[in-house]
Amino acid sequence: MSVGELYSQFTRVWIPDPDEVWCSAELTKDYKEGDKTLRLKLEDETIREYPVDVQSNQLPFLRNPDILVGENDLTALSYLHEPAVLHNLKVRFLESNHIYTYCGIVLVAINPYEQLPIYGQDVIYAYSGQNMGDMDPHIFAVAEEAYKQMARDEKNQSIIVSGESGAGKTVSAKYAMRYFATVGGSASETNIEEKVLASSPIMEAIGNAKTTRNDNSSRFGKYIQIGFDKRYHIIGANMRTYLLEKSRVVFQADDERNYHIFYQLCAAANLPEFKELALTSAEDFFYTSQGGDTSIEGVDDAEDFEKTRQAFTLLGVRESHQISIFKIIASILHLGSVEIQAERDGDSCSISPQDEHLNNFCRLLGVEHSQMEHWLCHRKLVTTSETYVKTMSLQQVLNARNALAKHIYAQLFSWIVEHINKALHTSLKQHSFIGVLDIYGFETFEVNSFEQFCINYANEKLQQQFNWHVFKLEQEEYMKEQIPWTLIDFHDNQPCIDLIEAKLGILDLLDEECKVPKGTDQNWAQKLYDRHSSSQHFQKPRMSNTAFIVVHFADKVEYLSDGFLEKNRDTVYEEQINILKASKFPMVADLFHDDKDPVPATTTPGKGSKINIRSARPPMKASNKEHKKTVGHQFRTSLHLLMETLNATTPHYVRCIKPNDEKLPFHFDPKRAVQQLRACGVLETIRISAAGYPSRWAYHDFFNRYRVLIKKKELANTDKKAICKSVLENLIKDPDKFQFGRTKIFFRAGQVAYLEKLRADKFRAATIMIQKTVRGWLQRVKYHRLKRATLTLQRYWRGYLARRLAEHLRRTRAAMVIQKQYRMWRARQAYRRVRGAAVVIQAFTRGMLVRKMYREVLMEHKATVIQKHVRGWVARRRFQRLRAAAIVIQCAFRRLKARQELKALRIEARSAEHLKRLNVGMENKVVQLQRKIDDQNKEFKTLSEQFSTATSTYTMEVERLQKELARYQQSPGEDPNLRLQEEVETLRSELQKAHSERKVLEDAHGREKDELRKRVADLEQENALLKDEKEQLNNQILCQSKEEFAQDSAKENLLMKKELEEERSRYQNLVKEYSRLEQRFDNLRDELAIIKQTPGHRRNPSNQSSLESDSNYPSVSTSEIGDTEDALQQVEEIGLEKAAMDMTVFLKLQKRVRELEQERKKLQVQLEKREQQDSKKVQVEQPQNDVDLDPDADLAYNSLKRQELESENKKLKNDLNELRKAMADQAMQNNSSHGSPDSYSLLLDQLKLANEELEVRKEEVLILRTQIVSADQRRGRSMEPNINARTSWPNSEKHVDQEDAIEAYHGVCQTNRLLEAQLQAQSREHEEEVETLKGQLEALKEEMDKQQQTFCQTLLLSPEAQVEFGVQQEISRLTNENLDLKELVEKLEKNERKLKKQLKIYMKKVQDLEAAQALAQSDRRRHELTRQVTVQRKEKDFQGMLEYHKEDEALLIRNLVTELKPQMLSGTVPCLPAYILYMCIRHADYTNDDVKVHSLLTSTINGIKKVLKKHNDDFEMTSFWLSNTCRLLHCLKQYSGDEGFMTQNTAKQNEHCLKNFDLTEYRQVLSDLSIQIYQQLIKIAEGVLQPMIVSAMLENESIQGLSGVKPTGYRKRSSSMADGDNSYCLEAIIRQMNSFHTVLCDQGLDPEIIMQVFKQLFYMINAVTLNNLLLRKDVCSWSTGMQLRYNISQLEEWLRGRNLHQSGAVQTMEPLIQAAQLLQLKKKTQEDAEAICSLCTSLSTQQIVKILNLYTPLNEFEERVTVAFIRTIQAQLQERNDPQQLLLDSKHMFPVLFPFNPSSLTMDSIHIPACLNLEFLNEV
Repeated sequence: MSVGELYSQFTRVWIPDPDEVWCSAELTKDYKEGDKTLRLKLEDETIREYPVDVQSNQLPFLRNPDILVGENDLTALSYLHEPAVLHNLKVRFLESNHIYTYCGIVLVAINPYEQLPIYGQDVIYAYSGQNMGDMDPHIFAVAEEAYKQMARDEKNQSIIVSGESGAGKTVSAKYAMRYFATVGGSASETNIEEKVLASSPIMEAIGNAKTTRNDNSSRFGKYIQIGFDKRYHIIGANMRTYLLEKSRVVFQADDERNYHIFYQLCAAANLPEFKELALTSAEDFFYTSQGGDTSIEGVDDAEDFEKTRQAFTLLGVRESHQISIFKIIASILHLGSVEIQAERDGDSCSISPQDEHLNNFCRLLGVEHSQMEHWLCHRKLVTTSETYVKTMSLQQVLNARNALAKHIYAQLFSWIVEHINKALHTSLKQHSFIGVLDIYGFETFEVNSFEQFCINYANEKLQQQFNWHVFKLEQEEYMKEQIPWTLIDFHDNQPCIDLIEAKLGILDLLDEECKVPKGTDQNWAQKLYDRHSSSQHFQKPRMSNTAFIVVHFADKVEYLSDGFLEKNRDTVYEEQINILKASKFPMVADLFHDDKDPVPATTTPGKGSKINIRSARPPMKASNKEHKKTVGHQFRTSLHLLMETLNATTPHYVRCIKPNDEKLPFHFDPKRAVQQLRACGVLETIRISAAGYPSRWAYHDFFNRYRVLIKKKELANTDKKAICKSVLENLIKDPDKFQFGRTKIFFRAGQVAYLEKLRADKFRAATIMIQKTVRGWLQRVKYHRLKRATLTLQRYWRGYLARRLAEHLRRTRAAMVIQKQYRMWRARQAYRRVRGAAVVIQAFTRGMLVRKMYREVLMEHKATVIQKHVRGWVARRRFQRLRAAAIVIQCAFRRLKARQELKALRIEARSAEHLKRLNVGMENKVVQLQRKIDDQNKEFKTLSEQFSTATSTYTMEVERLQKELARYQQSPGEDPNLRLQEEVETLRSELQKAHSERKVLEDAHGREKDELRKRVADLEQENALLKDEKEQLNNQILCQSKEEFAQDSAKENLLMKKELEEERSRYQNLVKEYSRLEQRFDNLRDELAIIKQTPGHRRNPSNQSSLESDSNYPSVSTSEIGDTEDALQQVEEIGLEKAAMDMTVFLKLQKRVRELEQERKKLQVQLEKREQQDSKKVQVEQPQNDVDLDPDADLAYNSLKRQELESENKKLKNDLNELRKAMADQAMQNNSSHGSPDSYSLLLDQLKLANEELEVRKEEVLILRTQIVSADQRRGRSMEPNINARTSWPNSEKHVDQEDAIEAYHGVCQTNRLLEAQLQAQSREHEEEVETLKGQLEALKEEMDKQQQTFCQTLLLSPEAQVEFGVQQEISRLTNENLDLKELVEKLEKNERKLKKQLKIYMKKVQDLEAAQALAQSDRRRHELTRQVTVQRKEKDFQGMLEYHKEDEALLIRNLVTELKPQMLSGTVPCLPAYILYMCIRHADYTNDDVKVHSLLTSTINGIKKVLKKHNDDFEMTSFWLSNTCRLLHCLKQYSGDEGFMTQNTAKQNEHCLKNFDLTEYRQVLSDLSIQIYQQLIKIAEGVLQPMIVSAMLENESIQGLSGVKPTGYRKRSSSMADGDNSYCLEAIIRQMNSFHTVLCDQGLDPEIIMQVFKQLFYMINAVTLNNLLLRKDVCSWSTGMQLRYNISQLEEWLRGRNLHQSGAVQTMEPLIQAAQLLQLKKKTQEDAEAICSLCTSLSTQQIVKILNLYTPLNEFEERVTVAFIRTIQAQLQERNDPQQLLLDSKHMFPVLFPFNPSSLTMDSIHIPACLNLEFLNEV
């Protein structure tokens, strides 16, 4: 392939650019050899002439095809050079926001300066177990590769993280450690990580400083070793530090600072505890003010100091040690500010005794002031003969002081690192480790000194190790592929390293000059010039005699020799060190002890470390020589040891890049990036790869990609390898450009681009051919379409002309007809007008004559009428005047009356309005008006009565007056008569007046009453209207409330369902966690048993499992735990965090253990007391038995027996009364409910008769006793008074002789002894109670002592710790109280259940008694033979119960559970073991044997757990026991007697219900066991399916020829990839699904559970597929979307075929369906963005953006997704409140629900096959 072919027209190239480093351009014409210029067109369309060097023929770099841009691996690029690497990183960083990129074995990490959601637990799980090249580049992929190689090769690993300060090295190392912590699997690893991270503030304070490039630059390197055990779980860590820049303690350049801790301590100097440090502002001290500004913008030193102190506390550094550390740091500041005065001679110096800083230095370090003052200015010279004390010059004193300060700080640094390692140390044995090296990269400043020289020297060594490792990997790859090996010429920096460290190298010459008494930096520089001027890696600057240039692998660096000698000497005089050793402070003296190492680059490894690596500390002999060893020598030794450590491990490289100096998020500065790429070795990796065969293709991938270049006849060959060989030999003529390996084809750089060009040309030619054919077809189609259109137009035009002629003829004929008709109509109209005019004239004339005659007659008539009306008017006029006068008079009178009435009405109106204002309610108005009417009626009645009284009085008075009048009339004279007549007239007038007033009152009362009645009616009507309105409003409110209540109820139901699902999920997660911890506890116990091998009693697994199962049954188990050692050991092993989850259980168990210990002690004490009492009784009773007579013993025994019988009789009587009462109540209920006579009445009658008979017997006994007593009294009068008679003797009526009296006396003595024994027993009980109270008092005292100790410990803590400790104590106290209350409740519930069981037992006894009585009555009526036949029939009738002996239980569990194979029960009833177990439980319930029930269920559950533990990866066995456990649970529910579970039972099935026991708690235990089995089943199924998912769903070609293949890089050669083809197709998943479904159906599992199983499996398929899609750039393409759509449709079809489409499995696949649609949709316009946002509702914003960023075209004809389009999507999705999680949780498990599914089988219809070997079971 010639140059002309490569540099042809339209070829794109890279040319240098001063701003962007490299810019892209395109050739506008072909290049021919010999041309001096290239004509280029830049991206801004400008034309540029690019000169070409004819001699070297150096042409610009070629640009890769667009299809290769954005690749995950830089080695996948066809053209490997600097601009291609820079452009690829820039595109990935800015357009796709990908911060990680592979470059061969190197991971390039660009700091985004923004928090990205790519480091969560879900991402860790997604990368765990994956090969390095399968997923997108990530720090987790590198960590997984290291972890996998450590586990596979059993070799230690190292992750080398390097880069500039601020590039993200520490963050990358932190995420790597977080990955190990998560994948490590131990419970304590997170604690180790937290401790390592807690050390960061300390290490940053004492090891970081501000430089010109970074405000927080790390000035040392650290190597963290994370230790693993044999199971590859994290057990500890160890940190080793290197290359501390000690010179920064005493010198800082401009705009730089010393270490942060100095400024932090000065910022906190005003605190009370730091007053003794005598510190002020940082500007006041020499060691902190040399750089100028002592503050950093945006950094609060006081706040950082507080974080540093907290970190010290977290790592266990005591407060006293912290104060000592701060004193030492402050003393360094004071030492730097000591004023040293030179004497006149210039060879000696002195220090003022009153120097404040020196006084503070000596006080803080606890050394003698005079000695320190002397030896700071003097030194001791030791010769063979004598010792001299010599003075020093000012410069020598300053150098010695600075060396002392650096030495103190270095020793303190080492001490702090050592204590951090102690906090991270573990005592367990370490099997292997992974080291994380966080070290600074290549440095070059304007002024480079000794520190930069050491740093760059270290980077030279690391780069050499990196080059050799890359070279070795390349060689291994070529040898593996059997390619002829040719030596690759790569840049080896060994000459540069030899220049530095070889004999008479830079370091040797520096050490030699340091030994010269009068050696100077200038002399040393001159020696360098003389010695190494001929070296190609050493140069001398033109303008300087004190500087030199070293050509490093990254760049040329000019070093200034000033200060090299002094920094290298780092002279610390022994006299000064001895003064510090004699310090009165122990910590200061320990820092400078002889066995301490002054090298700051190392720390002491942990005592238990088993790492086979030598210490980084060089061995030193004597203290004097120790302090004289140069820094360069120490540094070189430490570096060699570091390289030995790295060479002993497998390295992995992470190169951190700082994209810009302004810390802007996602801002890329090409200049800074190129500078770092050159310095970190990435470009060297590219160069090494480019020197060999960088492009590698598998034969299959090459065939699929370049199939278009193969001829048709070559495709006939079935050997793809031979086809590829023949094609390449034809296409590429130079055989050196490619090599054929065993599995791959290797290409030189640029060959893939050439093949891509040929492929593109082939496609372009094919496209042109297709375009030509299509365009010709389009033109022909267009011609035919025009021809057909022309013919159509002609046809239509001719038809139009014909139709127009016909229309003209028709219109002409129509016009003639219209003219004829019009003319006729016009003539007829003229005639009609003339005739009409004549008729009108005649009519008007005749009418005028008639009207004239009529007017004459009318005038005469009107004159007559006028005369008549005038005459009448005159008469009426006179009448009207008279009437008007009368009306005026009437009006005046009426107006007067009206005014009076108006006045009265106004008064009434005002009173009514006032009444309306006062009365608010209508009902009150009505009542008031009614009352007013009643009052007026009463008043009217009163007036009527008064009126009647007045009338009667008036009548009487009239009669009297009449009588007087008659008398007067009889008397002579006329005057009295007149007077009487006047009086009569007066009285009559008054009477009339009273009548008129009464009438007026009656009228007014009537009117007012009518008005009131009318008003009352109106008010009642209004009240009725208001009531109707009120009812309407009430109805509306009721309807609204009902609707709202319904809505609220629906919402509450939804919330309750959601909460129920969440609670069920949490509960099942707890069950899962419990089972996991249980399994882990068993494993750890077995492992400890194997490790310890100690004699003594150890609990075996069977006992342990039984204990664990017993702990689940609180109502049956007798003890909850046996020993606390295992629990404590488990807490220690699983760690504090997870143990805190079960702290309640642990506290409960611990409390239970204490109670059992106390009970054991009490029982032991009681046992000892009983033994002592028994021994005493034996000693006492032996002589008594010798003395007492046998009758006395018999008498005492009979009396005690009688007392016991009487007490038992009382108890039985009480029980009988309670039972009778209960039976009576039940009988009453039965009679009321059934209405038929019951057999309980017969039983009660019998009991009553028995009771009456008992009462009669008691009365007879009492009568007999009274007779005996009376007879004994009568006889006792004649006997001696000292002999007492026994009233209860049967022979009391007989004569009592002397022997009888003696017998009676002995009886009384025996009685006295019995009373004495009872008294002694009571005294013993009292003593025991006193001792119990004393024990309780002692326990309270112990608890009080503990609380006092706790209180004292609390006082020593900080206030925050005191509060936290107090809260913890209060929580523990409340927990104990809660546990006490729970135990009390459990006891009460247990007593309640016991009483219920006793009641059931009594009821059963009563029923049995009734049945026995009925059977006895029937048996008496029947013949004996009939009874025998009945018994035989009952024995033949199987009742669905199985009986077994207690000793056969183990055999039953073994044959039915532990050793049962599912294949043995093929063809039988599904879930047969569950039915058999239930029948055994039913028989134990029938016999009322609770111990048997408990033992059987416990053994069954333990057996199932044992089987599942043994077959933890057997899907068939797990599904078998899941179905059986669920069926047993359903049987316990179906036959529990609960009506809620018996709705579908038959009458026969109701007979099989349990009678005596309530197994509700066992149902809960079986439900938990079912959950555990279900989770194990899902785990097994996921383990089988998970390896198939990615290959089948994303990689396999379900539609052949649809997907394309892109070039791949180095990462496809990952060393962790297993050989062989592990690809799966979709048919494999479907076959496995069919297998699962068949097994589940055959085992008889409930259909609802089967649906939940496949819903969970489909969710797992969705999560794994989508997560891989989101983390893989190579599968985010249009073809993958098509493949996904096809695969998902196949899975949906499978669900429909198995009737599982209602399970919700399809809904779980919705995110994957939308992701497939997103890959296929258009992604250009605004409408496309809106369509994507409306379609992808199940995907989060981050997932959508991530897929769009990852979307990769498969060929050059497809366009990429633009950044603007992605920004549009983000803008439209801003309103979404999506979670921040990028990936789906593949470990999420839906909560399982076991719906009740009763069986239709009856127990008596089940047959037990002989293969189960259950012959010992007897059918009942």
